[in-house]
Amino acid sequence: MRKKEMIAMLLAGGQGSRLGVLTATKAKPAVSFGGKYRVIDFPMSNCINSGVDTVGVLTQYQPLQLNQHIGIGIPWDLDRRLGGVTILAPHLKSDQGDWYTGTANAIYQNVEFIESYNPDYVLILSGDHIYKMNYAKMLDFHKEKKSDVTIAALEVPWEEASRFGLMNVHDDSRIFEFEEKPQNPKSNLANMGIYIFNWPVLRDALERDSHIHNNSDFGMHVLPMLLSDGAKMCAYPFGEYWMDVGTIESYWSANMDLVKTVPEFNLYEDFDKIYTDADHQPPMYTGPDAKVQATLLSEGCEVYGEVYNSVLGPMVIVEAGAVVRDSILMENCYVGRNTRLTRVIADADCSIGEDVVIGEGENTINAEKPKLYNTGITVLGEHTEIPDKVSIGKNCVVYGPTVPYDYPDGRLESGQSILRDPHMEGVEE
Repeated sequence: MRKKEMIAMLLAGGQGSRLGVLTATKAKPAVSFGGKYRVIDFPMSNCINSGVDTVGVLTQYQPLQLNQHIGIGIPWDLDRRLGGVTILAPHLKSDQGDWYTGTANAIYQNVEFIESYNPDYVLILSGDHIYKMNYAKMLDFHKEKKSDVTIAALEVPWEEASRFGLMNVHDDSRIFEFEEKPQNPKSNLANMGIYIFNWPVLRDALERDSHIHNNSDFGMHVLPMLLSDGAKMCAYPFGEYWMDVGTIESYWSANMDLVKTVPEFNLYEDFDKIYTDADHQPPMYTGPDAKVQATLLSEGCEVYGEVYNSVLGPMVIVEAGAVVRDSILMENCYVGRNTRLTRVIADADCSIGEDVVIGEGENTINAEKPKLYNTGITVLGEHTEIPDKVSIGKNCVVYGPTVPYDYPDGRLESGQSILRDPHMEGVEE
């Protein structure tokens, strides 16, 4: 039997519905980040940088782009005969197929995969967080504490603590209580959704809870059950940068963190690099009259206008006279002459015409999706086309090819939407 000390199980099947049009055709972990990267690149790179060379990636919602990006794991040195990366989608069992119905249920459905490596420990990860972590150090902590379960913990601001699942611990780091988004928190130690289990403990817990909850979840079911059983559970303190890019605002903010004078999250260190599947692109180019400040430019970009405090993915073109501020433009976006963009997120392959203004006006929240678009950011879904000489306000959503007729008096007022793509059908808040 193959033997690995620790393998990783990476949960990457979430819809990420709070990212709106950005996840209409792809899972949240497949969303672009920091120009040339995808969100899933961060936990994948953490694994190989930590010496974890066996990773099961559990996919479900809109997996095509994610599967294509991961491939056989070459960028992360995970194309191996023994171990490497394996895509684990829901599959047919006996006479029926079963969707993953909870985080723990997803792992339970892949017990045979884990068992095939006979690991001592299993590392459970989420595929939608931006951070760097050495999981080997977390494993050393787990062994030192002789713990059954170790949970990565982050101190969050007290005023935000009620938004998180929290842990109360003794001085020796042992957890004695969980609180799920309490109104009056006793601690500010948040559960990061990163777990190391002793494999026999996890296997037994998954089996028992599967008979109780068909939507078995780690935070809601498995961890509280183990705590009540008297399992030794410890909190591993993590004090570095970590961001859950689960909303439009947090996604935008995390990208903007990359272009600060002293970045809060550094992509440029020689150690603990972030790897990704990127084809060789032509070099970036800035024209003779271009102005670029505090901006991350990816390979193949051409800038002839002005770009400030923004993140541009590969092959983005900004024509002369255009001004881009505080924006994220993903791969293959085009910005026409004399166009102004302010606090705009444009998914891949968007084309924005000449003399267009986007992101100016009243800060009216979005009428159709007020919970998603309410912080002044306007979002363009992938393959969106904006005609010349139109104006689009704040908190707007535009998805698909549009024409002048779609803009009464040449304007889309703040808080309004134009959806011209069939993928938006069924996308919920």
